[in-house]
Amino acid sequence: MGEKMTGNLSGQTVLITGAASGIGEAVALRFVKDGANVVALDRNADALAGLADRLGDRCAVLAGDCTEADICKQGVALALERFGKLDCVVANAGVYDWYKRIDRMEVADMQAAFEELFRINVLSTLLIARCSIEALRKSGGSLIVSCSNASFRAGGGGTLYTASKFALRGIVYQLAYEWAPDVRVNGVAPGGTITGLSGLDALESSSRRLDSENRTVEMVAKASPLKRAAEAEDHAGCYALLASRRDGKNLNGTILVSDGGLSSRMG
Repeated sequence: MGEKMTGNLSGQTVLITGAASGIGEAVALRFVKDGANVVALDRNADALAGLADRLGDRCAVLAGDCTEADICKQGVALALERFGKLDCVVANAGVYDWYKRIDRMEVADMQAAFEELFRINVLSTLLIARCSIEALRKSGGSLIVSCSNASFRAGGGGTLYTASKFALRGIVYQLAYEWAPDVRVNGVAPGGTITGLSGLDALESSSRRLDSENRTVEMVAKASPLKRAAEAEDHAGCYALLASRRDGKNLNGTILVSDGGLSSRMG
Protein backbone atom coordinates (compact mmCIF):
# COMPACT_ATOMS: atom_id res chain seq x y z
CA MET A 1 0.00 0.00 0.00
CA GLY A 2 1.46 3.32 -1.04
CA GLU A 3 -0.67 5.45 1.32
CA LYS A 4 0.16 5.90 4.97
CA MET A 5 -2.10 4.07 7.42
CA THR A 6 -4.00 6.43 9.71
CA GLY A 7 -4.57 3.88 12.48
CA ASN A 8 -8.19 4.69 13.38
CA LEU A 9 -9.07 1.02 12.82
CA SER A 10 -5.71 -0.30 13.92
CA GLY A 11 -5.82 -3.91 15.03
CA GLN A 12 -9.37 -4.58 13.86
CA THR A 13 -10.28 -7.48 11.58
CA VAL A 14 -13.13 -6.84 9.17
CA LEU A 15 -15.03 -9.26 6.94
CA ILE A 16 -16.58 -7.66 3.84
CA THR A 17 -19.00 -9.34 1.44
CA GLY A 18 -19.20 -8.11 -2.14
CA ALA A 19 -15.66 -6.89 -1.60
CA ALA A 20 -14.10 -7.27 -5.04
CA SER A 21 -15.55 -4.16 -6.68
CA GLY A 22 -17.54 -0.99 -6.13
CA ILE A 23 -18.31 0.13 -2.60
CA GLY A 24 -17.03 -3.12 -1.09
CA GLU A 25 -13.64 -2.67 -2.72
CA ALA A 26 -13.49 1.00 -1.70
CA VAL A 27 -14.29 0.06 1.91
CA ALA A 28 -11.61 -2.64 1.89
CA LEU A 29 -9.01 -0.17 0.64
CA ARG A 30 -10.03 2.46 3.19
CA PHE A 31 -10.08 0.02 6.10
CA VAL A 32 -6.61 -1.29 5.36
CA LYS A 33 -5.39 2.30 5.03
CA ASP A 34 -6.90 2.96 8.47
CA GLY A 35 -5.03 0.02 9.99
CA ALA A 36 -7.46 -2.89 9.76
CA ASN A 37 -6.98 -6.40 8.47
CA VAL A 38 -9.58 -7.39 5.88
CA VAL A 39 -11.16 -10.66 4.81
CA ALA A 40 -12.68 -10.08 1.37
CA LEU A 41 -15.50 -12.37 0.25
CA ASP A 42 -16.85 -12.24 -3.31
CA ARG A 43 -17.93 -14.49 -6.18
CA ASN A 44 -15.37 -12.95 -8.53
CA ALA A 45 -12.15 -14.86 -7.90
CA ASP A 46 -10.10 -12.90 -10.45
CA ALA A 47 -11.06 -9.55 -8.97
CA LEU A 48 -10.33 -10.86 -5.48
CA ALA A 49 -6.85 -11.89 -6.58
CA GLY A 50 -6.23 -8.37 -7.84
CA LEU A 51 -7.43 -6.91 -4.54
CA ALA A 52 -5.17 -9.26 -2.59
CA ASP A 53 -2.20 -8.16 -4.69
CA ARG A 54 -2.95 -4.53 -3.87
CA LEU A 55 -3.45 -5.04 -0.14
CA GLY A 56 -0.78 -7.65 0.57
CA ASP A 57 -0.65 -9.54 3.86
CA ARG A 58 -3.29 -7.30 5.45
CA CYS A 59 -5.91 -9.01 3.30
CA ALA A 60 -7.19 -12.58 3.05
CA VAL A 61 -9.65 -13.51 0.32
CA LEU A 62 -12.38 -16.11 -0.10
CA ALA A 63 -14.06 -16.73 -3.45
CA GLY A 64 -17.62 -17.89 -2.95
CA ASP A 65 -21.31 -17.06 -2.85
CA CYS A 66 -22.40 -15.42 0.40
CA THR A 67 -25.97 -16.59 -0.15
CA GLU A 68 -24.64 -19.99 0.98
CA ALA A 69 -24.31 -20.52 4.72
CA ASP A 70 -21.20 -22.68 4.36
CA ILE A 71 -19.38 -19.87 2.54
CA CYS A 72 -20.33 -17.37 5.23
CA LYS A 73 -19.07 -19.76 7.90
CA GLN A 74 -15.82 -20.17 5.95
CA GLY A 75 -15.39 -16.40 5.81
CA VAL A 76 -15.71 -16.10 9.57
CA ALA A 77 -13.37 -19.06 10.10
CA LEU A 78 -10.80 -17.50 7.77
CA ALA A 79 -10.84 -14.26 9.76
CA LEU A 80 -10.31 -16.15 13.02
CA GLU A 81 -7.62 -18.42 11.59
CA ARG A 82 -5.67 -15.72 9.77
CA PHE A 83 -6.04 -12.77 12.14
CA GLY A 84 -7.25 -14.28 15.43
CA LYS A 85 -10.55 -12.43 15.82
CA LEU A 86 -13.40 -10.68 14.02
CA ASP A 87 -14.28 -7.10 14.96
CA CYS A 88 -16.58 -5.94 12.19
CA VAL A 89 -18.66 -7.37 9.35
CA VAL A 90 -19.72 -5.29 6.34
CA ALA A 91 -22.70 -6.89 4.58
CA ASN A 92 -22.39 -5.37 1.15
CA ALA A 93 -23.36 -7.93 -1.52
CA GLY A 94 -26.12 -6.72 -3.81
CA VAL A 95 -27.72 -6.59 -7.24
CA TYR A 96 -30.04 -4.13 -8.98
CA ASP A 97 -33.35 -4.37 -10.85
CA TRP A 98 -32.86 -1.43 -13.22
CA TYR A 99 -36.10 0.32 -12.22
CA LYS A 100 -38.15 -2.62 -13.50
CA ARG A 101 -41.86 -2.29 -12.71
CA ILE A 102 -43.70 -5.43 -11.64
CA ASP A 103 -46.66 -4.61 -13.92
CA ARG A 104 -44.24 -4.87 -16.85
CA MET A 105 -43.03 -8.36 -15.92
CA GLU A 106 -44.63 -11.69 -16.53
CA VAL A 107 -45.72 -13.24 -13.24
CA ALA A 108 -43.20 -16.06 -13.53
CA ASP A 109 -40.41 -13.59 -14.28
CA MET A 110 -41.39 -11.46 -11.29
CA GLN A 111 -41.27 -14.47 -8.99
CA ALA A 112 -37.87 -15.55 -10.28
CA ALA A 113 -36.51 -12.00 -10.01
CA PHE A 114 -37.83 -11.67 -6.46
CA GLU A 115 -36.19 -14.89 -5.38
CA GLU A 116 -32.85 -13.96 -6.97
CA LEU A 117 -32.77 -10.37 -5.74
CA PHE A 118 -33.92 -11.08 -2.19
CA ARG A 119 -31.52 -14.03 -1.94
CA ILE A 120 -28.57 -11.79 -2.78
CA ASN A 121 -29.61 -8.50 -1.16
CA VAL A 122 -31.41 -9.76 1.94
CA LEU A 123 -30.66 -13.42 2.65
CA SER A 124 -26.91 -12.91 2.28
CA THR A 125 -27.08 -10.16 4.91
CA LEU A 126 -28.98 -12.38 7.34
CA LEU A 127 -26.62 -15.29 6.74
CA ILE A 128 -23.40 -13.36 7.30
CA ALA A 129 -24.93 -11.73 10.37
CA ARG A 130 -26.00 -15.07 11.83
CA CYS A 131 -22.71 -16.80 11.05
CA SER A 132 -20.62 -14.01 12.59
CA ILE A 133 -22.58 -13.12 15.71
CA GLU A 134 -20.63 -15.32 18.14
CA ALA A 135 -17.30 -13.88 16.97
CA LEU A 136 -18.65 -10.32 17.06
CA ARG A 137 -20.00 -10.79 20.58
CA LYS A 138 -16.63 -12.07 21.70
CA SER A 139 -14.85 -9.00 20.32
CA GLY A 140 -17.57 -6.49 21.19
CA GLY A 141 -17.71 -5.66 17.50
CA SER A 142 -20.13 -4.29 14.97
CA LEU A 143 -22.17 -5.11 11.87
CA ILE A 144 -22.53 -2.58 9.05
CA VAL A 145 -25.16 -3.12 6.35
CA SER A 146 -25.04 -1.49 2.92
CA CYS A 147 -28.48 0.00 2.56
CA SER A 148 -29.45 2.69 0.01
CA ASN A 149 -31.42 5.90 -0.28
CA ALA A 150 -33.98 3.42 -1.66
CA SER A 151 -34.23 2.14 1.93
CA PHE A 152 -36.22 5.29 2.72
CA ARG A 153 -38.11 6.37 -0.38
CA ALA A 154 -39.34 5.49 -3.84
CA GLY A 155 -37.48 6.14 -7.08
CA GLY A 156 -34.07 4.64 -6.30
CA GLY A 157 -34.86 1.47 -8.20
CA GLY A 158 -37.77 -0.73 -9.16
CA THR A 159 -40.30 -2.35 -6.84
CA LEU A 160 -38.18 -5.38 -5.99
CA TYR A 161 -34.95 -3.47 -5.33
CA THR A 162 -36.74 -0.89 -3.19
CA ALA A 163 -38.49 -3.62 -1.21
CA SER A 164 -35.17 -5.35 -0.57
CA LYS A 165 -33.55 -2.15 0.67
CA PHE A 166 -36.48 -1.39 2.97
CA ALA A 167 -35.95 -4.90 4.34
CA LEU A 168 -32.29 -4.13 5.04
CA ARG A 169 -33.32 -1.00 6.93
CA GLY A 170 -35.56 -3.17 9.09
CA ILE A 171 -32.73 -5.64 9.68
CA VAL A 172 -30.46 -2.83 10.91
CA TYR A 173 -33.05 -1.50 13.32
CA GLN A 174 -34.13 -4.89 14.67
CA LEU A 175 -30.63 -6.31 15.13
CA ALA A 176 -29.48 -3.07 16.75
CA TYR A 177 -32.29 -3.60 19.25
CA GLU A 178 -31.67 -7.33 19.75
CA TRP A 179 -27.87 -7.40 19.85
CA ALA A 180 -27.15 -4.38 22.03
CA PRO A 181 -25.18 -3.87 24.18
CA ASP A 182 -22.84 -6.59 22.91
CA VAL A 183 -22.72 -5.71 19.20
CA ARG A 184 -23.46 -2.42 17.45
CA VAL A 185 -25.47 -2.63 14.20
CA ASN A 186 -25.57 0.24 11.73
CA GLY A 187 -25.92 0.96 8.03
CA VAL A 188 -24.81 3.24 5.23
CA ALA A 189 -27.33 4.46 2.64
CA PRO A 190 -25.54 5.65 -0.49
CA GLY A 191 -27.37 7.53 -3.18
CA GLY A 192 -26.72 6.88 -6.87
CA THR A 193 -23.11 5.75 -7.17
CA ILE A 194 -21.06 4.86 -10.22
CA THR A 195 -20.02 1.28 -9.57
CA GLY A 196 -20.15 -2.07 -11.34
CA LEU A 197 -23.46 -2.94 -9.66
CA SER A 198 -25.10 -5.49 -11.93
CA GLY A 199 -28.60 -6.68 -12.73
CA LEU A 200 -30.44 -9.97 -12.49
CA ASP A 201 -30.19 -13.22 -14.41
CA ALA A 202 -33.95 -13.61 -14.05
CA LEU A 203 -34.51 -10.34 -15.94
CA GLU A 204 -31.67 -10.96 -18.40
CA SER A 205 -29.88 -7.89 -17.10
CA SER A 206 -26.93 -9.44 -15.27
CA SER A 207 -24.49 -8.10 -17.87
CA ARG A 208 -25.61 -4.50 -17.34
CA ARG A 209 -23.32 -2.46 -15.11
CA LEU A 210 -24.15 0.87 -13.56
CA ASP A 211 -20.76 2.34 -14.45
CA SER A 212 -21.28 1.65 -18.17
CA GLU A 213 -24.73 3.25 -18.41
CA ASN A 214 -23.96 6.84 -19.46
CA ARG A 215 -27.61 7.87 -19.39
CA THR A 216 -27.98 6.66 -15.81
CA VAL A 217 -24.79 8.44 -14.74
CA GLU A 218 -26.10 11.69 -16.24
CA MET A 219 -29.48 11.23 -14.55
CA VAL A 220 -27.87 10.62 -11.15
CA ALA A 221 -25.67 13.69 -11.47
CA LYS A 222 -28.58 15.87 -12.54
CA ALA A 223 -30.74 14.76 -9.60
CA SER A 224 -28.06 15.43 -6.99
CA PRO A 225 -27.94 18.87 -5.35
CA LEU A 226 -24.16 18.56 -5.67
CA LYS A 227 -24.57 17.99 -9.44
CA ARG A 228 -22.24 15.01 -9.47
CA ALA A 229 -22.55 11.27 -9.45
CA ALA A 230 -20.83 9.75 -6.43
CA GLU A 231 -17.87 7.42 -6.68
CA ALA A 232 -17.56 4.35 -4.46
CA GLU A 233 -14.79 5.85 -2.35
CA ASP A 234 -17.02 8.81 -1.46
CA HIS A 235 -18.90 6.57 0.98
CA ALA A 236 -15.95 4.71 2.52
CA GLY A 237 -15.51 7.23 5.33
CA CYS A 238 -19.05 6.54 6.55
CA TYR A 239 -18.19 2.88 6.98
CA ALA A 240 -14.92 3.75 8.71
CA LEU A 241 -16.77 5.99 11.17
CA LEU A 242 -19.28 3.27 12.04
CA ALA A 243 -16.53 0.66 12.46
CA SER A 244 -14.41 2.86 14.70
CA ARG A 245 -14.48 1.90 18.36
CA ARG A 246 -13.43 5.45 19.23
CA ASP A 247 -15.60 7.60 16.96
CA GLY A 248 -18.55 5.24 16.48
CA LYS A 249 -18.97 3.87 19.98
CA ASN A 250 -22.32 5.62 20.53
CA LEU A 251 -23.71 4.77 17.09
CA ASN A 252 -26.19 1.90 17.08
CA GLY A 253 -29.27 1.55 14.91
CA THR A 254 -27.93 4.44 12.82
CA ILE A 255 -28.08 4.58 9.03
CA LEU A 256 -25.82 7.25 7.57
CA VAL A 257 -27.34 8.69 4.40
CA SER A 258 -24.65 9.58 1.85
CA ASP A 259 -26.62 10.87 -1.14
CA GLY A 260 -25.29 14.35 -1.81
CA GLY A 261 -28.32 16.00 -0.22
CA LEU A 262 -30.94 14.36 -2.43
CA SER A 263 -32.94 13.38 0.66
CA SER A 264 -33.23 17.02 1.69
CA ARG A 265 -35.25 17.70 -1.44
CA MET A 266 -37.52 14.72 -1.12
CA GLY A 267 -38.64 15.05 2.49
